[in-house]
Amino acid sequence: MDATLGLPILTILIAVALLFDFLNGLHDAANSIATIVSTRVLRPQYAVVWAAFFNFVAFLVFGLHVANTIGTGIIEPSVVDATVIFAALVGAIVWNVITWALGIPSSSSHALIGGLVGAGMAKAGISAAVWSGLSKTLLAIVLSPLVGFLLALVLVAIVSWLSVRSTPFAVDRAFRILQFASASLYSLGHGGNDAQKTMGIIAVLLYSQGHLGDTFEIPFWVVLACQGAMALGTLMGGWRIVRTMGLRITKLTPMQGFCAETGGAVTLFMATYLGVPVSTTHTITGAIVGVGAARRLSAVRWNVASSIVYAWVITIPASAAVAAASYWAVQILK
Repeated sequence: MDATLGLPILTILIAVALLFDFLNGLHDAANSIATIVSTRVLRPQYAVVWAAFFNFVAFLVFGLHVANTIGTGIIEPSVVDATVIFAALVGAIVWNVITWALGIPSSSSHALIGGLVGAGMAKAGISAAVWSGLSKTLLAIVLSPLVGFLLALVLVAIVSWLSVRSTPFAVDRAFRILQFASASLYSLGHGGNDAQKTMGIIAVLLYSQGHLGDTFEIPFWVVLACQGAMALGTLMGGWRIVRTMGLRITKLTPMQGFCAETGGAVTLFMATYLGVPVSTTHTITGAIVGVGAARRLSAVRWNVASSIVYAWVITIPASAAVAAASYWAVQILK
């Protein structure tokens, strides 16, 4: 482990972690607002304010189970030092910027996890990984979009049956109002799951430097800083990815937007309660594909969906490779 860091270096590392959190909000703003924007229930500039507010207040609703998983359940805390944290953040940030520039809705969460794994293994080899926590996270890569897909599919069936005697105008008007609630719940789930990942990174850095004593915990100022950074990133939007998520996968009505957001929100609530750091991108994409497939399979642009899946598959190894290269580069410069 590195020698105890001076306050300026520690502050810089925390600032880099908060930069990642900001980029996470910027990158994943589309997850929270894509459906409500594409159905024209809210204008984009109002939608981001709506999403940012619920991103920020999420800490009042959820515990800190995901933060504890990131802090102690991906790589061994004893392996963590300033260089590992710096390299992990570089790996995650570089991959986020690349996918944002290309308009690809990849997972910020898995970029961070890949960065941690790559930097940790660059330092200590395979033994750096906490396989129980890592395997749970890898399983969630498959399960979160599948659960979102199935929940959205079931919700469309239920809502369609309940609305069978209503006029299309009445259904559209009702679900335009209900979409405010579903978008709020999804943004709450997004803030609850994603902001906690940066909390875990900052807390394990503080713990490795002896600032938390003998007990790993998440200081309240870290909670507020991370929720605020994510909300600010969401406010800045992510319009390239909004277009992909909200318009290119399938066309959405307010009723379908409600079902997609509700299915995604339920998935995120369950994962956050269980302490599983899932991808909000995977979850909402699975849900959007689910509502499109409920109409008919040809309603989904499968070529767009498949390109998103390819990005999912390579996110962890790509960010891990960048993080490992960053770690070795720092060691050489030393």
